[in-house]
Amino acid sequence: MARDASDLAQRLGRNAEAVCREYLSNGRREGRYWLVGDVQNNPGRSMFVRLKGTESGKGAAGKWTDAATGDHGDLLDVIRESCGLLDFKDVADEARRFLSLPQPEPDPQPRPRPRPSSAPAGSPESARRLVSMSQPITGTIVETYLRKRGITALHGTGALRFHPRCYYRPDSYSPTETWPAMIASVTDLDNRITGAHRTWLSPDGSGKAPIDTPRRAMGDLLGNAVRFDRATQVMAAGEGIETMLSLRMALPHMPMVAALSAAHLAAILFPATLRRLYIARDDDLAGDNAMASLVERAQAVGIEAITLSPRLGDFNEDLRTLGIDALRAAVRVQIAPEDVARFMQMAA
Repeated sequence: MARDASDLAQRLGRNAEAVCREYLSNGRREGRYWLVGDVQNNPGRSMFVRLKGTESGKGAAGKWTDAATGDHGDLLDVIRESCGLLDFKDVADEARRFLSLPQPEPDPQPRPRPRPSSAPAGSPESARRLVSMSQPITGTIVETYLRKRGITALHGTGALRFHPRCYYRPDSYSPTETWPAMIASVTDLDNRITGAHRTWLSPDGSGKAPIDTPRRAMGDLLGNAVRFDRATQVMAAGEGIETMLSLRMALPHMPMVAALSAAHLAAILFPATLRRLYIARDDDLAGDNAMASLVERAQAVGIEAITLSPRLGDFNEDLRTLGIDALRAAVRVQIAPEDVARFMQMAA
């Protein structure tokens, strides 16, 4: 099956634009990529499909990534998701039909279908199960990883957990691997777990695991976030976990949330008591768009919105490159004067 899948994926890749026009018709070509909302063919621009590239490997034609979710795959995944197919046989049959290839001879002794999991992969329930199987980060390589990134203030990080052997599968047709991982629970405003975020790590905690996509999210993410302390009247929000933990080095008592992507940052839900929102923007186009959308939403409901800008790409880069003193000084002049004494005292 793996060889058949690889051959079909390569054949589809040679016709990547035609495949996209057939199965991702709500998108359009821009340069070397096809842009669309997601793999289910919803309108938008967060998913991009490579139209030209090598036959196989990371830069192969037909490979795609959804920037909003971190999901990725090949054109067989596009056919499966856009057509709502479940079994590989049905996906392969549809791919052969599109490529005008002969269908295989029927299996005289069809194998029984595997029993479905009690919790569908990627569901909120499977996310809750993953979090429950993980352990606190104290004394684990998650602490090592964060300290390597300059993050030493780890108070209020109960949302972060450690899993020593978290499953990782490069794509639907590759063997499953296991790597240690930092698990972050994604919760709603009532602190119910709706999803999880995985950062696979190298075994010694010196960095991320040497895999193509060391970060992936699962579950119900829209509007929800990874939370560091419970917000009341004031809160800071940003994209990445490390970005917000770096900002907490300068503002150790301010509640913060990590939305995990620019698209999800723009859609975070506001606590009913929130009066001032600090938006930690990443210095890129996606970060600017998310910031503008979030400012507009906050102001529409009477919440004061203040943008916090890094000097470099993001606040973790500022922390690691410029140091904690420079980060505190830069943040101090960007926050409201009354919040300096309230949230910057006793910085770690």
